[in-house]
Amino acid sequence: MTPGRATPDRVPSGRGSPTVRRRRLGAELRRLREAAGLTIEQVGDALNCSASKISRVETGQIGASPRDVRDLLVLLRVPEPEAETLLQLARDARLKGWWQPYGSVLTGAYVGFEAAAESIRSYENQCVPGLLQTEEYARSLILAARKDIPASELNDRIRVRLARQSLLTQEDPLIFWAVLDEGVLARPVGGADVMRAQLDQIMARARLPHVTIQVLPFRAGGHTAMEGSFSIIHFADRADPDMVFIAMATGGVFQEKAEDVGRYNLIFEGLRKVALSPDESLKLIEKWQGSHHDQ
Repeated sequence: MTPGRATPDRVPSGRGSPTVRRRRLGAELRRLREAAGLTIEQVGDALNCSASKISRVETGQIGASPRDVRDLLVLLRVPEPEAETLLQLARDARLKGWWQPYGSVLTGAYVGFEAAAESIRSYENQCVPGLLQTEEYARSLILAARKDIPASELNDRIRVRLARQSLLTQEDPLIFWAVLDEGVLARPVGGADVMRAQLDQIMARARLPHVTIQVLPFRAGGHTAMEGSFSIIHFADRADPDMVFIAMATGGVFQEKAEDVGRYNLIFEGLRKVALSPDESLKLIEKWQGSHHDQ
């Protein structure tokens, strides 16, 4: 291995993710509690725990042990067949995802949701999406934001980022649709050599049948996503509603309300319509690749 370089881990294929199971379990427990006419405070008092813990379990922020879930299901008088299904979900939610050993460098739950997604639609106005980044581009991007980052943490961040990319090449690949602002192509992150290699990788990924890349040209002017980058995450199972992730320096926020997700669907449709077609986008990417040759 070349000194200072991160070696990506092999990511297991499949849609399983304890993060998504935890979210689904929490939603079911909240539904059952509300159907029983109990408040979070009443459940907390009955189970001798805080209302905040019950709230965090219901929102999927933390997991719950099968024993705690069983006690809650007894309190809510859930019939045995349904109770056993939820207990198995609680057990599955406690399994470890491949990314969990890197928890110290992950600031949110995005990777866990991404691993279980059937498709992701993303708009980026500043940088290349993580699923498309080369190692050197990722390294340059991280160092630009944190010049004092320890080498071990830098390598772990890159290792996770590269490992995530197997979602695009596994047997049952993620369907990925990205709209990139032209500024993403123009900004020479890492210098001309890094950008040429990065744009070459984008073009290669764009030729995959399950990947769509569109570029939003400067000449489009104002558009529906002027507020910033976002990703819409879609899951195959109807029990797992779509969600929107908005990246931030501290990890980002999730929007899960149906009306919020609907709004972002409309925003993405607006972007898709004014962006260049995939074929035209490839031509513009190639043009910018040539421009970086001249720098």
